[in-house]
Amino acid sequence: MTIERHGTTTRYSDVTAHDGIVYLVEVPQSIAANAADQTREVLASIETLLAKAGSDKSRLLLVTIYLRDMSDYDAMNAVWDAWVPAGTAPARACVQAHLANPGYRVEMVVTAAR
Repeated sequence: MTIERHGTTTRYSDVTAHDGIVYLVEVPQSIAANAADQTREVLASIETLLAKAGSDKSRLLLVTIYLRDMSDYDAMNAVWDAWVPAGTAPARACVQAHLANPGYRVEMVVTAAR
């Protein structure tokens, strides 16, 4: 089976897909924004990338959410809960992490079916 890559640079691809599974990682663009706004931004970008790969947010399998500070957990979850279609919540983990850019409050790793 062929591995598909979209938005590929020397360091990463925006999206990869193989055998009906889509993989992507998304970070915020607005590094000065609060956690809720960064979460909205990341989720909107995830929707766009999933669509480009032939999937959508109702087909999420696993999402790992990295927060710079767990005090942002409730703000992130409020946005997340409004975004995920009813009855389609994926398996999910949320952990605190030192993110690559100190302005990032949230980063998400996504696995979805096509």
